[in-house]
Amino acid sequence: MANTALFAGATRRSPAADTRNEAGGRAYSLSAKQRLTQLAITGCFNNTFYSDAEQQLANVKSAVEEVGDDTFLAKLCLYSRQRAFLKDMPAALVVQLVARDSRLMQQVFDRVIDTGRMLRTCFQMIRSGKLGRRSLSSSLQRAFQRWLNQASVEQLVSASIGKNPSLRDILRMARPTPNDNERRALFGWLTDQPESKWMPATSADLPELIRRLQAFRQAETEAAQIEALQSVRVRWDMLADAVKGPRVWRALARQMGPQALRMNLNTLVRQQAFAVGGQSSEADQTDEANQVREAEQAAAAEFVTFVSEKLADENDIRRSRQFPYQFFSAFLNAGENVPQSIKDALQRAAEIACGNVPQLSGPVVIGVDVSGSMSSPITGYRGGGTSSMRCIDVAALFGAAIVRRNPGSVLIPFDTSAYQVETSPSEPILELAKRLAQFGGGGTECSLPLEAANRVFNNSPFAGCILISDMESWVGSGRDGQTAVLTQWDAFVTNQRRLQGVAFQPKLVCINLQPYGTVQASERTDIFNVGGFNDAVFEVVSNFLDNDTTRLVNAVEAIAV
Repeated sequence: MANTALFAGATRRSPAADTRNEAGGRAYSLSAKQRLTQLAITGCFNNTFYSDAEQQLANVKSAVEEVGDDTFLAKLCLYSRQRAFLKDMPAALVVQLVARDSRLMQQVFDRVIDTGRMLRTCFQMIRSGKLGRRSLSSSLQRAFQRWLNQASVEQLVSASIGKNPSLRDILRMARPTPNDNERRALFGWLTDQPESKWMPATSADLPELIRRLQAFRQAETEAAQIEALQSVRVRWDMLADAVKGPRVWRALARQMGPQALRMNLNTLVRQQAFAVGGQSSEADQTDEANQVREAEQAAAAEFVTFVSEKLADENDIRRSRQFPYQFFSAFLNAGENVPQSIKDALQRAAEIACGNVPQLSGPVVIGVDVSGSMSSPITGYRGGGTSSMRCIDVAALFGAAIVRRNPGSVLIPFDTSAYQVETSPSEPILELAKRLAQFGGGGTECSLPLEAANRVFNNSPFAGCILISDMESWVGSGRDGQTAVLTQWDAFVTNQRRLQGVAFQPKLVCINLQPYGTVQASERTDIFNVGGFNDAVFEVVSNFLDNDTTRLVNAVEAIAV
């Protein structure tokens, strides 16, 4: 007989790799729609570890051309904004849709460009010329005019925050025709133009909100501003430049929602809202001065308690179905002068939010990539605005949240080695995520968690495996030209069927955190490649493990334009 090792039965289930990834390792290419979808839900238009912003833009433009399906592009605009919660990418897709099908662009514009910030982002991209135009086409002008005339006063006031471009620039180029005198006066106020520019409107026609905003800005004392705040409900940063002291900042913060409060803890520190600043001089040691100072200290302490309780409000977190990601981001960004009780509240909030993470159909193997490329910012490098949240932080948090919610799961950090990590339900989830992020830093071999499962945990039943990585594996290779991930996955499937029955089908989920156009495991019924780093990923993973075989492209196709 011939060599049975060489001429074994045809058992290989997966094809050989057909491309190389950015790191030079074996990989699988995506179809045109899969590649565009991955870019649309992970792209950040900033420099990442393996590519720069210009290359990302070029990849998006070429993918749009390759797909050539304008209806799919319109649906992807909506998916990128409404499901992946991105900002820059959906705006860029809308601008590209203009030249392809202006009718479709009009149908999705208002649902994608749903805030003043999105409007300014879209305008910035147009004016740059990077997407093929430098001014508003007639179709785009109609869409901008509609947005400006239909937006609420609050939306327009919020949209006026920021420059380059400013809302004034947009109004001057879009040239909307106001519907009534109130809107004429509002446009005049927003553009800082003389009343004659928007005649016959006058300052008396200004909306009530603007008059109250002006009253706040003109107030001369803290007490007067606090009183004026009772009737003003606009974004906090619309008032920030006029705030006169810590007492007003505290009153302003009480109007913030939980998200704005989380994001502005360092601002409140700088404005001394959490403590009385400065040292009192001998001249200030009178009984009256001491009483004032004690009152301020009590107010600051009470405010710290208020913020802590609001951030960790269990009913609010469960009702809004917030996930741990948002609290981890706030925790990482909190400066050293943020009161410890508030940092503790963020940890409590993350623990509560873990209850919102779906429970999977069974324990899983969770591979967390801790290689060197994972140390790059999750949204890329951006001069002056680089996020402190790194890819490794996101991967570690996702892994920690899944293992916390699904007892019996195994967490395996990896680079070119698989690391052993002990987890305990009593360890705060944010502390576990920080501990995971301290591993590794070397190359990338994405197959190692599966290899460890096959070797060390080969008698443990699992529902599947979740790999969280930028998928730039370049160390190791599989048999017959496969990636090592697919080779180890086939062995994992065989072993799990030995344990759980020949009909059992474990699932592999590869969560790709970065906008590169390749994957380590080609799509099939038991393998799902998902991109992105927002909280919706938890639901997607849970649904797939529960035998929902809906793919991302199918999910995009299902959206109604």
